[in-house]
Amino acid sequence: MSSIVQLVDAPTLADAPYAYAATAPAASRLVFLAGACPLNDDGLIEHPGDYAAQAARCVETMLGALDAAGCTLEDVISTRVLVASSARSDLVAAWDVVESAFGDHRAPSTLLGVTVLGYPDQLVEIEAIAAVIDAEA
Repeated sequence: MSSIVQLVDAPTLADAPYAYAATAPAASRLVFLAGACPLNDDGLIEHPGDYAAQAARCVETMLGALDAAGCTLEDVISTRVLVASSARSDLVAAWDVVESAFGDHRAPSTLLGVTVLGYPDQLVEIEAIAAVIDAEA
């Protein structure tokens, strides 16, 4: 099944590795995911000190939440990637993992460097919103 999310490029703006906007039809159901954290099954942070590995674990967590809500990565309409660092290289390390996971589905995204995240040793968190056709509508 193909996604109802329509990515919108803005040819008059700078080329970016993501769409500048995305739309979903009025009949869609929005799914708001909690921030995906790099937690293992015991609730402990995985890969302390490793931005890329934590981003990969966040993607796995996000995929599980999407699946539980009846969605796939292609249903994501936007993301926000939070990285606990002021170093651009750390933000890029996390972003490269997220961008790779999304492949051709270049959902609009915001990448932010923040001072601290909720768990000790947590370096990355990914928020997402998805859109699917509401089967009950």
